[in-house]
Amino acid sequence: MPEMNDLFLRACRREPVPRPPVWMMRQAGRYLPEYRAVRAKADFLTMCHTPELATEVTLQPVDLLGVDAAIIFSDILVIPAAMGMDLTVDEGIGPRLGEPVRSLTMMRRLHDVEPEDGLKFHLDALRMTRRALNGRVPLIGFAGAPWTLFAYMVEGKGTKTFNVAKQALFSDPEFSHRLLERLADNVGRFLVAQAAAGAQALQIFDSWAGSLGPREYRTFALPYMARAAKMAAATGVPVICFAPGAGWALGEIAEATGCHVLGTDWHTDARWARGVADATGRGVQGNLDPCALYADPAVIRDLTLTMLSQIDGPGYIANLGHGILPDIPVSHARAFIETVQGWDSREAMARAAAAETRR
Repeated sequence: MPEMNDLFLRACRREPVPRPPVWMMRQAGRYLPEYRAVRAKADFLTMCHTPELATEVTLQPVDLLGVDAAIIFSDILVIPAAMGMDLTVDEGIGPRLGEPVRSLTMMRRLHDVEPEDGLKFHLDALRMTRRALNGRVPLIGFAGAPWTLFAYMVEGKGTKTFNVAKQALFSDPEFSHRLLERLADNVGRFLVAQAAAGAQALQIFDSWAGSLGPREYRTFALPYMARAAKMAAATGVPVICFAPGAGWALGEIAEATGCHVLGTDWHTDARWARGVADATGRGVQGNLDPCALYADPAVIRDLTLTMLSQIDGPGYIANLGHGILPDIPVSHARAFIETVQGWDSREAMARAAAAETRR
């Protein structure tokens, strides 16, 4: 059996590591020619629903780039689809959910999901991928946060403002809270099932947290992400909460959710995120701007080293501040990964301690 690379899991628990583990959100994706070769033979949802294909593309960044964790290939909208909504994903258009849910009557038509039934394909992919990894790196499962799923379900698609979904929050809070509560329970059960199927860590993506102001975020997003996160944490595996656009709330997210790791985007100052992580006893993940990978590899190296110098410390997991973009050259992604893997946390901490002594 190959030697287990457990840097990621150790960092999730804020245990000492010689260097930060590194992986990338959307690392199994269109920037890889090998992914595009699989995608040419099957549409996106077919790939999600076929465990063999999901396993194949999940393994690609591990084999090709040497990342320190794998994240199962799937989509956050599998839950609304399993609840009875018609999901389509068209190239160049994005996801669409037929007949948006905009009232209590429409919500009652949805059904709650038994993961081993309606989401068995996802769980089978986790089981298959965990076997295929054979202990090389940890496997991450994930789900969308209730507010983000709510936004898609009420709009019926992704938008720049989610004004229809936000209108529901202001004009029909009873409907909104009831749907969010229902989503929180479905997300939580799904995450629990993923841990049982072999996921060694779980990430909750609240992709549209930044569309809400502080009052609405605290009322309609954070409590429901916290509900799902606490269900997930009860499994004993580390939980990562990522709410891009809500970096101002990192401390509140830590307190409300009890998560092990705080995901942070590139809008959030790296030193400040490190301070919040230390103050709350959490790990921290992120936060290089994905567009930085358009730069020359030498510049990518400099930007990555700057980030590391500001945010590395107990519980740090290197990542981008959001998913890798589909037209990033593979060599540029590799420059980011290799720079992190060449960083020595112990040496950096010793330098920092020496500088503090000289002050």
